[in-house]
Amino acid sequence: MTTDIHAIATAYTAAWNSGSADAVASFYAEDGGIVINRGTPWEGRQGVAAMAAGFFADVPDLNLVCDGLRVAGNHVLYLWTFTGHHSETRKPLRITGWEEWEIDASGKVAASRGWFDPEDYARQVAG
Repeated sequence: MTTDIHAIATAYTAAWNSGSADAVASFYAEDGGIVINRGTPWEGRQGVAAMAAGFFADVPDLNLVCDGLRVAGNHVLYLWTFTGHHSETRKPLRITGWEEWEIDASGKVAASRGWFDPEDYARQVAG
């Protein structure tokens, strides 16, 4: 499954870099979802698309890089960095974080827990 995970991660990164919230959501199971920093869950593909659309609204020139993967069976740690500029302040951003995925039998993300430092994000937005 490791080879498949690398292909999924590469395509997922490209989906984020396409600027399409629906492309990002397509990597999730129909009933999949994501929780970021223990916040409100974004459930189903529609919820995941709304989450991605929010990031695109805040950082319209978002560029995501996959910094690495850790794989243990169907559990995956996807390490990332995104750069771009905040839409309102135009301040440059460089944010690091990760997602913890549970991959289902069809290769879709059944559940994800995402993490980044919100204080660092706020500090960079404020400049």
